[in-house]
Amino acid sequence: MKLSVVIPAHNEEDCLYDTVYAIVNKLQRERILHEVVIVNDNSTDSTEKVCQQLALEFPTVRYVDNHPPNGFGFAVRRGLAEFEGDAVAIVMADASDDPKDLLAGYYKLVEGYDCVFGSRFIKGGKVVDYPFHKLFINRLANLFIKVLFGLSYNDTTNAFKLYRREVIEGVQPILSHHFNLTVELPLKALVRGYSYAVIPIRWYNRQTGISKLKIKEMGSRYLFIVLYVWLERHLSRGDYYCSKNYDKAQVNV
Repeated sequence: MKLSVVIPAHNEEDCLYDTVYAIVNKLQRERILHEVVIVNDNSTDSTEKVCQQLALEFPTVRYVDNHPPNGFGFAVRRGLAEFEGDAVAIVMADASDDPKDLLAGYYKLVEGYDCVFGSRFIKGGKVVDYPFHKLFINRLANLFIKVLFGLSYNDTTNAFKLYRREVIEGVQPILSHHFNLTVELPLKALVRGYSYAVIPIRWYNRQTGISKLKIKEMGSRYLFIVLYVWLERHLSRGDYYCSKNYDKAQVNV
């Protein structure tokens, strides 16, 4: 199974190289067939130069430029349109995700799951230097999603997830322009009947650069996507359901 790693990058000149180097090093050591697709999201710093350096240094790394307007969702969508692997992982450019968890997610896909979702808030998970106000809002938002959809999964808003190619094709059209894409993809996958496993992951607060997530700007966007998928679940009469997984959808923690 060839794994594609999509990394959206907007003004990440200080951390992008180390992030990609660590990922490629881990995948090469495990002899996992892979590619890393960096999406330069209209950066105004030296991110593009770092992308060029990485593409020259590592044969499995390439980059594409996202066309305006910029936004996390737009960038990820560009990467999902470009990846060539049998499965894809969405990883942050700021080194907040641990490459070891990428390996764990890949091997879960190999077991036969359609999706693998990371959780920082189950046994074995870990958060380091998470700002308290963001953590508080995060837990409230995830509790709301859990109750609304009747899930045991408790970290839907986290970006770190892996999907087989057929899942990405099956959750189209993707609507989100910004970070609300992190909830649109997994919720659509669940509602449309794809199987998934949950693994514990580690999360580290960025050491350089500025977080691109603006909580004040995202609340209504998250709510729109959550309610949109909830309405699909209850009103679509199964029109989008993945029938091959009817008896297969499950959670494995």
